[in-house]
Amino acid sequence: MDWKSLHKLLSVLNWVILLILAVPSALWMPAPFTGGVILGGLVAIANFHALQHTIRRAFSSQGNMKRGKFAIIAKYYLRLVALGVVIYILLKKGFVDPVGLAVGVSIIVLGILGLGINLALKSKTWEAV
Repeated sequence: MDWKSLHKLLSVLNWVILLILAVPSALWMPAPFTGGVILGGLVAIANFHALQHTIRRAFSSQGNMKRGKFAIIAKYYLRLVALGVVIYILLKKGFVDPVGLAVGVSIIVLGILGLGINLALKSKTWEAV
């Protein structure tokens, strides 16, 4: 499976997981918790797409680097600092619940885990088992 189809599948899976977590949270949890789930998920998805965009622009289709290592590392750390600032502001101002934010930020991890399980179940060879 190529990266374009995997990325599309992972993107859809991330949005579905965000929806699956946000709807019950909105129905049964307090507003700050729900806000944390939604904002954490949106921040994580945006960060994941920005990282994917940076990596795709840095490498050619043959795997050769088109840009210097310093530029890639600098963008990574700038994005990490920006993510930290956003999370700090959300928590410091009391807009979101920390546990809800942690649940929301973990959406990408859950998406990758779900994709891995899905691909393992679709696999016809079970060599690793």
